[in-house]
Amino acid sequence: MTNKTIAFIGLGTMGFPMAGHLATAGFHVVVYNRTTATAERWLNTYPGKLALTPAEAAQEADVVLTCVGNDNDVREVYCGEQGILSTIRPGTLLIDHTTASADVAREIAEAASKASATFIDAPVSGGEAGAVNGCLTIMVGGSETAFQTAQPIFNTYAKASTLMGDVGFGQITKMANQICITGILQGLSEAITLAKAAGLDIEKMTDVLKHGAAGSWQMENRAVTMAEDKFDFGFAIDWMRKDLSICFEAADKLSVPLPLARQVDAEYAKLQDRGFNRADTSVLIKQFDQ
Repeated sequence: MTNKTIAFIGLGTMGFPMAGHLATAGFHVVVYNRTTATAERWLNTYPGKLALTPAEAAQEADVVLTCVGNDNDVREVYCGEQGILSTIRPGTLLIDHTTASADVAREIAEAASKASATFIDAPVSGGEAGAVNGCLTIMVGGSETAFQTAQPIFNTYAKASTLMGDVGFGQITKMANQICITGILQGLSEAITLAKAAGLDIEKMTDVLKHGAAGSWQMENRAVTMAEDKFDFGFAIDWMRKDLSICFEAADKLSVPLPLARQVDAEYAKLQDRGFNRADTSVLIKQFDQ
């Protein structure tokens, strides 16, 4: 499949290395980024072509991948005047890696169908390190046929991909992922604060607990850095709050309460007010600063 042309739209923290893995694997990659200088920097690192609009990137593509900021960005790159759907050929596979709402995924899928194209929502988990190291986890909503067609692409930058159901179910799964992370980080923040106050060795504590029922990726990778007041590991609380707002909107429609997630979101809002906008999500422990 490496003779296929892939359009990659959105070269942010995640998209830049993901598109790089595709180029390294031998795909013909055409890139577009809202800030052209970023696309030019990508082309100084990887082989490929530059497009000046999403429409230009998509017009020759067999598969189009998007990884942008939010629902409005997704709508713009697909349905805008210079959007993907204005130039794609029938049969094109469209894959959205943005963390967005299930509603916008279904909206774009319907629009794609009218253009005789197929859309799947495929948000990812694993953060910047996962993108750089090619070991992301992908949660997919769409048809089995589209999912199977996407496998050679996913395999270049993911360690696992799972079809969760129809279009939108990938995004619902990502919401569950973000809610789990908030709860884990709240518990970890409280545990580390207690342990430090008691004089416990945090590294030794982590080595013990990570093998038991309390073990988690966050504990193994963030407990020690949280205790050391280091919070520069990629996924900023600005982005987590964006993701949580999507969760809350979906939960309200389903009449599902999310008390702990809302509590953590409120703490993140306070941390934003203190200037921690670009700190990673483990900065939640700073809520306990005296």
